[in-house]
Amino acid sequence: MSRSDFSQFCLALSLLLLSGCGGAHHSEAADWERSQIETVNSIDGVTMKAKEGTLSSTGLTVTFENSTDKQMIYGEYFLLEKNINGSWYEVPVSIGDNYGFDAIGYRLDSTTVLDWPVDWEWLYGSLDSGHYRIIKNILDFRQPGDYDKYDLAAEFTIE
Repeated sequence: MSRSDFSQFCLALSLLLLSGCGGAHHSEAADWERSQIETVNSIDGVTMKAKEGTLSSTGLTVTFENSTDKQMIYGEYFLLEKNINGSWYEVPVSIGDNYGFDAIGYRLDSTTVLDWPVDWEWLYGSLDSGHYRIIKNILDFRQPGDYDKYDLAAEFTIE
C-alpha cells in the first residue's frame, strides 16, 4: 500500500469513526426543530416551577406564583422542549398536526400560588431521559385586546 493510499484509508476511517460520535443526541438534534422562544420568565413577580415529587415521563405539576398586584391569565396550551448539546429543541408531537387545545382562560389572581397538572402523554408520548422545559404563555391582562404576553418556562430532568 502506498503512502497516499494509506493516508486516504486513515482519513476515511477517521471520518467513519467521527460520524458515530454523538449518538442519539446528534441525530435527535438534526431531526428536531430548534426552539423559536428566545426569552422566558421575563415578567417580574410571576414564576412557574416544576412541583417536586410530581414528575413522571408522561407528566408533571407546575406551580404558578403571582406575587404582583395584577391578575394574570393562562390557558391549556403548553410546549415541551429538550436541551440537546446546550440548545433547546421542540419535542416533536407524536400524533401528527391534527390536535388543539381548549381555548379557555384560567385566572391567576394577585398574590396567589396554585398548581396546574399537565399530562403530555396524549401529545408527546413518554419522554426519554434528558433535560427538558415546559413552556406556557401567560397574559398580563388589562382588558379585551389590551394585554402583554409572556412565556414562562419550568425546567426538569427525566432520569
